[in-house]
Amino acid sequence: MPDCPAPVTVESRFIAAPDGLSLHVRCYGPATETPHLPVLCLPGLTRNEADFEPLAMHLAADGTRPRRVFALDSRGRGRSGYDPDWRNYNPAVELADVLAAMAALGLTRAAFVGTSRGGILTMLLATVRPELIAGVVLNDIGPRIEPEGLMRIKRYAGKIPQPRDFAEGTRLVRELFGAQFPGLDDSGWLAWAHRSWRQAPDGLVARYDQSIAETLNDISPDQPMPDLWPQFDALPEVPLMVVRGGLSDILSADTVDAMRQRRADIELVEVPDQGHAPLLAEPATMARISDFLFRCDRSASP
Repeated sequence: MPDCPAPVTVESRFIAAPDGLSLHVRCYGPATETPHLPVLCLPGLTRNEADFEPLAMHLAADGTRPRRVFALDSRGRGRSGYDPDWRNYNPAVELADVLAAMAALGLTRAAFVGTSRGGILTMLLATVRPELIAGVVLNDIGPRIEPEGLMRIKRYAGKIPQPRDFAEGTRLVRELFGAQFPGLDDSGWLAWAHRSWRQAPDGLVARYDQSIAETLNDISPDQPMPDLWPQFDALPEVPLMVVRGGLSDILSADTVDAMRQRRADIELVEVPDQGHAPLLAEPATMARISDFLFRCDRSASP
């Protein structure tokens, strides 16, 4: 018989960034102590902690190996404070926020699940505090970001019209991302809309500071983001998983091949019919991540 799901507590915590800005963390945990590694989830450029809710609940409620999961809203996203200076929406400041969050949460070592921007922050963390990292899941991100995908993000970030209601919001996200997620059904698009906007008196409001788009001003096909191979190479010799959307225009198959030439032990999960970034909500994908994290547990054991 399958194991019964473990009881899970879910709560929000607010902690101070080094400059005093409020950072929101969604905390998922089994009701009793667990010997398994905690997991810290870091979302994409304009995304928020809600993207990880299905995975976090799956991991925390695992009947045989429940674990604590923390999903961070980066500054300017979700329920974290908005920075009055958009120039502070940069990887260096956000990395300092990650370190502050780990200290406040008492995390001396964790497995990381980083989606897009969150994966970049994880690779940057490896250059300054590799001992904090017990395992890594890079969700549709690698040392090279495809210019085509980056320009696609630049075209919509901070420019999506404000929907009047969630029906209109659902239509907007389907129009924007339908080509990247052709298999998503009506309920999936509605859930996407709820993760992207919150209700306000005069309509829906984006769950991120629109000025984050300013950070992409200097990005162009002739001026792409610099490669991050040194940061990737700094990842410690801990278990490493790469999740790639089969339709991704951010992480190419060629880049994954180059990553595997450097790290032959990479566990690769390719999610068909999903682009950037895979939702990490399908049972098969969540099961693979759960098994991978158990491998991280064994690797971290003395």
